[in-house]
Formats: sequence, C-alpha cells, structure tokens
Amino acid sequence: MNHAHNENEPAPSRRRPLMIGLVGLLALMAAGCSGAGPQTALNPEGPIGRTIDDLWELVFILATIVFVIVQVALFYTIVRYRARKDDDGEPVQVHGNTRLEITWTIIPVVILAAIAYPTVKGIFDVRAIPQGEDVLQVQVTGHQWWWEFEYVDLEDETGRTLVTANELYIPEDTEVNLTMTSADVIHSFWVPVLAGKRDVVPNRVSNLTLIADDPTPPDAPHPGQCAEYCGLAHADMRFKVHVRSQVDFDAWVEDQLAPAQLPTEGAAAAGYAAFGTCVACHNATVSGPDGIEDIGPVRTIEVDGVTFTSSLAPDLTHFGGRATFGSGTFENNREHLAQWLANPADLKPMRPELNDIEAGRILGMPNFNLSDDDINNLIALLEGWD
Repeated sequence: MNHAHNENEPAPSRRRPLMIGLVGLLALMAAGCSGAGPQTALNPEGPIGRTIDDLWELVFILATIVFVIVQVALFYTIVRYRARKDDDGEPVQVHGNTRLEITWTIIPVVILAAIAYPTVKGIFDVRAIPQGEDVLQVQVTGHQWWWEFEYVDLEDETGRTLVTANELYIPEDTEVNLTMTSADVIHSFWVPVLAGKRDVVPNRVSNLTLIADDPTPPDAPHPGQCAEYCGLAHADMRFKVHVRSQVDFDAWVEDQLAPAQLPTEGAAAAGYAAFGTCVACHNATVSGPDGIEDIGPVRTIEVDGVTFTSSLAPDLTHFGGRATFGSGTFENNREHLAQWLANPADLKPMRPELNDIEAGRILGMPNFNLSDDDINNLIALLEGWD
C-alpha cells in the first residue's frame, strides 16, 4: 500500500537535525537557569569585584535595551510590510533617509561613549598598584600545580618571612598587593568574587589588588583558581582566600611565624623519622633541642629586581592548620591524607616521573610505597603541625 507524502511536511532526514538543535537549545537554556556556582564573579565581595560587576551590568542592560528595540522594530516591519494578496508588483523603492541615517549613527556613538568612560576608568582603577604602609604585600609564585604565598613584610625576630601555600589569609577591608611571577609556565591568578584574572608569567612580574569586604566563615573561604591552562593538573590548581578581622589576622600571623615543634615521642616522633624522605622537596621550620632550624630545600628566584621564595614543594610547617591540601582541592582530614600518602596520583593527576630536583622541576609527588605504619606516623606528625 502506498502512502501519500505531504510535501509541506519536513522529511524525516530533515526533522532529526531540527529536533537535535531544539534539544541542544533547551539544554543551554536550562544550564543558564542553574544559578551561580561558588566560582562566580556575579556576587562580588569587594570593591574591585563590584567595579567589574557594575560594568558588566551596564553593558548587559544597554545590550538588552538595544536587542528589544531592534526585535520590536523587526517584528513590526515584518507584520506591517508583509506581502498581501492584493499587492500589485514590487513595493515602492526608496533610497536614502538623511534624518534616519544620522539618528542611527548618533545613537550607537552615545551608547559606546556611555560604555567607554566606566570601562576606561575601571581599567585604571583595577590596575592601580596600592601604595602606603597599610598595604599588605604578598608575593605569589605559581608552580605546576600549586601556589606559594610569601608575606614579605611579616617577619619573626630572626628575619624569616611568613611563607605558606595554597591558602591565602588577608584582613578585611584592607588593600592587598599581590606581586606575582611563575616558576615554570604561564598561570593565571583568579579570585572571582574579589577581582579579575591576572596572568602569572615566568620571568615577568605582574600585580593584582585584592580587597575583601567581610570575614569569611572558617568553612567557606573564597575559592580561587588558575585560569590559564598549565598542564595535566591545571583543573586542580586551586587555592582558598580566608578573610579575617584584623585582630584574627594578627593572631594567625603570630601562629604562622612560630616554628613547628619537633616531636620527641609517640607516633609523631616516628613520623618525623619518616619525614626525611619528604624533605627532598618539601621544607619546614621546626624548633628542637638545637633551636630553630629550616629543613628542606628553600631557594629564591629574582625577576625584575624582585626576589621570590620558590620552593620545590609546599612548605609544611603549619600543614595541620590548613583546611585543605593538594592545592586547595581536598579537605585536610585523615582519610584524604592516608589516600594521598599511599599514592598521590590516585587523588590528583601528576607527572612525578618527570621530576628533576637538580633542575628545580617538580611535577608531582611520587608514590614512595609507604607502609601503613609510616602513613599513620606521618599523619600524626602533620596533624600536630597546626
């Protein structure tokens, strides 16, 4: 039996791409309604973030107005001047309308001028390097795949500066000047709620200013991320920004400048014996019978007259007091630490087989095939270094 085919009905081969396109469009629209994630620039928590967000809102509002006007005019034109059954021949041909052409030239100029002024002003405001004694100076070094922070003006009585990794602490309502470089490849430093992105380039110095409105809850710091693809573990090159009141920040600084205590008994002491394997790359400042001692490799790099601390791996002096590890990726608890020490690559993609300590190139912690006892002892040591 033959079935007549309706010529006006799309053929099945044409219907399928149409349906796929429709489903894709609906999926995109649904994704747009998912709400803001933790790494969003649309909920700014500081004046610099608000400058960027205000500019985005201005452009969005003006673009929406233009879109609506154009679409209304287009719809009106389609309906008003559509072809009718009683039309005879072509419509009247019209060429040139000086008044209309001047109007649609002036309107875009006004719109662009309205956008240009806050854009240029915002660029200068965001890029300005803060000056003065009240500015907190932090030097940032990007590594594959973690971040190193040195508070160059915060020293102990011996002149040792405060150095930490992957968790940046700053006081509220304070200008923080980040002076940044990279120890290896190009990275990009980004705290979405506080500021825009800034590239971190080897052999060059870049600056970024952070200002945070209010303290963050202890369990909800501002998330940060490397925003420039930098290799295998780029997605896991994260960090946290903890905002504290000035009093709490000063207390944190005092704790961080104090050395870790050298354990003398129990599992922690056994862990310190096993820690000898770690100091090929990691470093720590400990206090023992012979006084304060820096163990592990600590080196520096100089770029454009600025000296940066550039360790091979994160400083572990106060590891137990950090909320996360693995470059801000994993909660710092016994379960995750045990998994990490058993085989780090199970938690974070790395390339330890390419490590070259002499050349200062470290691409991940290798599997040292530690025994369960060694793992438990190292956890006891690290948890005690808070």
